Amino acid sequence: MRNKEVKEYTAAERRSQIAQMVIENGKVYVSDLVKKFHVTETSIRRDLMILEEDKRLKRVHGGAIAIPANFRTDTFVEKEKLHIKAKAAIGKVAVEMIHQGNIILIASGTTTLQIVRAIPNSMRINNLITLVSNSLPVVQEILKWPSPNLTILGGLFLPDYQATIGPQTIELLGDITADIAFLGADGITLEGGATTANVLMAEVDRRMVERARKAVLVTDSSKIGRAGFVPIKPISAFHAFITDSNAPPEFIEAVRNLGVEVIIAHE
Repeated sequence: MRNKEVKEYTAAERRSQIAQMVIENGKVYVSDLVKKFHVTETSIRRDLMILEEDKRLKRVHGGAIAIPANFRTDTFVEKEKLHIKAKAAIGKVAVEMIHQGNIILIASGTTTLQIVRAIPNSMRINNLITLVSNSLPVVQEILKWPSPNLTILGGLFLPDYQATIGPQTIELLGDITADIAFLGADGITLEGGATTANVLMAEVDRRMVERARKAVLVTDSSKIGRAGFVPIKPISAFHAFITDSNAPPEFIEAVRNLGVEVIIAHE
């Protein structure tokens, strides 16, 4: 069993988890991290050194602490490397909700990008679906299609999320009524709902939920139990939640009890 747990974390995934733990708890201890990740103390100290160089935390005797006012999570490029198989599986399941003629809002995120990549070729032609997004990677992916029907939401560009935000983005969303909106999150808990690390990004995500007839939350299981800095919406505001098979059964049951459809994607 221990060997299986070790294989679940690459070095990048481990550092991402450590950085999030520092944000949530304010401090982490080397001894606790060794036990959690089943790696050597040398490996953990190397992780902390790399994270400190990236300005993700500050090393102290026996561990590390949060940098004041630092609520930064992974950048888009960093996130794209994490939990790739789970995100791809979620994308394939989410695509089954899309039908000809739909207007679809695609929020920024590495999981929502996988949804776009999973859309079959038969739907990429003749303007069979309309896509609306504030995500640069999503836009770049859709522009590879033979005849994309795409609306790009303008606004202030946020590099860490590779997305547009701000009043202009919010205003443009006010003129749109979508059939379905797909959103990711930096964290999800029963108490706090879907959360993110950026206030302006949360505003755009909230607006997308409000402008869609059906809102779908898509996150891999690593986000469950993680509380981000800013709330987007409570879980009950979403019509469906798609995650992977490593999601805790008790969490899945609790979400279903809120009246939200839960779909499990298997790798």
